[in-house]
Amino acid sequence: MRLQDLIDEASALPVDERALVIESLLKSLNPNEASIDEKWVEVAKCRLDDLDSGRVNPVPGDEVFRKIRSRLQK
Repeated sequence: MRLQDLIDEASALPVDERALVIESLLKSLNPNEASIDEKWVEVAKCRLDDLDSGRVNPVPGDEVFRKIRSRLQK
């Protein structure tokens, strides 16, 4: 099977099945590493604790993207 045939066949799949194919291919390029996942969980817990304790204040996503767009336009 040619690569283009494979792409055409995958493109004809329903959206949810295409998403599964893409997810599977991406995982094959960047396999999960338990140690890295554990570190991200630690970081997420620390950030949540910072939010819950009031040490940091959340910034709405639209404000973050507005600031990014503003910086990129300069």
